Amino acid sequence: MRLLGFSILLLGALAATGQVMDIAFPTARWFFDVSREVPGLKFYGFPWFGWLSAGIFVLSGIAMIVRSYTSGPRNPITTRRIRRFCEIKRGYYSLVLLILLGGLASLDQVVVGKRALAVKYEGKWSFPAFLPSDLKNKDFGVSDKTAEAPADYRKLKRTWDDSSGNRVIMPLIPYDPTGDTLAPRSRSMTQRDGVYFESGSSKPYFGLVGRYDDVAEAKMHLRYTMRKGLLTGPADGWNAQGMPVYSAEYKDGVLVSDRFSGEGTKEAFLAAQGNELRAVKYHPAPPIPEEGNWLGTTSQGYDVLAYLYGGLQVNFKAALIYLPIVYVIGITIGMMMGYFGGWFDLVAQRIIEVLSNMPFLFIVIILSSMVPEQFKGLPIILTILIAFGWMGMTFLMRTAAYRDKERDYISAAKVLGAGNSRILFRHLLPNTVAIIVTVVPFTMSDLVFSLTSLDYLGFGLPPEYATWGRLLNDGLSNLSAPWLVTSTFVVLVGMLILITFIGEAVREAFDPKKFTFYR
Repeated sequence: MRLLGFSILLLGALAATGQVMDIAFPTARWFFDVSREVPGLKFYGFPWFGWLSAGIFVLSGIAMIVRSYTSGPRNPITTRRIRRFCEIKRGYYSLVLLILLGGLASLDQVVVGKRALAVKYEGKWSFPAFLPSDLKNKDFGVSDKTAEAPADYRKLKRTWDDSSGNRVIMPLIPYDPTGDTLAPRSRSMTQRDGVYFESGSSKPYFGLVGRYDDVAEAKMHLRYTMRKGLLTGPADGWNAQGMPVYSAEYKDGVLVSDRFSGEGTKEAFLAAQGNELRAVKYHPAPPIPEEGNWLGTTSQGYDVLAYLYGGLQVNFKAALIYLPIVYVIGITIGMMMGYFGGWFDLVAQRIIEVLSNMPFLFIVIILSSMVPEQFKGLPIILTILIAFGWMGMTFLMRTAAYRDKERDYISAAKVLGAGNSRILFRHLLPNTVAIIVTVVPFTMSDLVFSLTSLDYLGFGLPPEYATWGRLLNDGLSNLSAPWLVTSTFVVLVGMLILITFIGEAVREAFDPKKFTFYR
């Protein structure tokens, strides 16, 4: 509890400090970013949601730290349960790995992003990734037509040499999860006995090839079609302005006919082409490690590894918001239903039955079509999921409260004059911790599965969010790009397996048949 309290306190303090000092700390910046971007979460320019969230985290962290020092020694039953959980290695290591993934996701722009972590220019250091706004190309000596555009740090890193004294330090994955469309990728080729092979391949190349004026900028000069490692089919050429000026037809590596309509002579145009013939990989492109795309690109031109990281962040953010709200609502209503019974229990059960019998998918479709575009985002989707997600917990807590309300410790609390709220939250709730802790991992897996399903069907988050469901849909729409489905399947199933292993270990460790304690 103490470690968790320090983590929450640090997150809230970083969020407030970053807002005051204009520093975009990893993860902590999210509260104020949402407050600025989502309509209704700021009042006359004042980001009230961000400050409210930061205040709640700071106060909650302080309360947890104080309670950890004043609550006395740990309950021996809890100690035995934790020890039993650690003995179940499959669940214990899964929890450690999940915590490491959460820590990795919290690093945010330090790990994934197109903005440089640090730039040294003319002897001065700047830290663009931690600034709330973009720097421009002109701030780093670029004076062409792109001077007013946001700085392209990947290009600066390529163009600056070591002798200039300038330096660019990029994140581990120098691409944004979304909104960072890459130019078509290319790979080098080798020629053996007049036949072309893609680098690292033993089979003659089939597909498009090209000669580039600038490989880094994907500025193509000539493009050919190749079959069995030989030029076969149409060819196209473009001048320096990108206008088509050349066309040709090849067969088995031999030029059949060509036509040139540009300025100057055809011989001069062909002589200006680059020397290297490269395999052209339009999006979705396969993994090209030499280009930094270790898992390839999506059909939109996004780096797959960066996109998967963005989806991991979305799942953790959703869980941190969804789980506390769902459990506060479900636990409170469930305990009240079981403890008070009577008309309250009857009315609550009828309401839950009505809501649980509504077709969830149709409700999501209707609500998604009714919400204006500027309001769509993670808060709206989570609101819909919360509206239907709290009901399962109420029946478990209702059963626990109905069972325990007649026990001696509840009767003793009533005799001593304890009120209903004290009985519910100070006496009844601590004795249902085993139920709550056991259900949490499975609730998180349901959330991940629900978000993925909605995004796969097209009724989830908008395109500016990186989601595994949309990537899975992209892969199934492009079956010729198996790296999309494979990478998404591995991370999605891996995440669900980790959570399931944790849930099974918690369920065994907190089994009430082994450890029973009434407070």
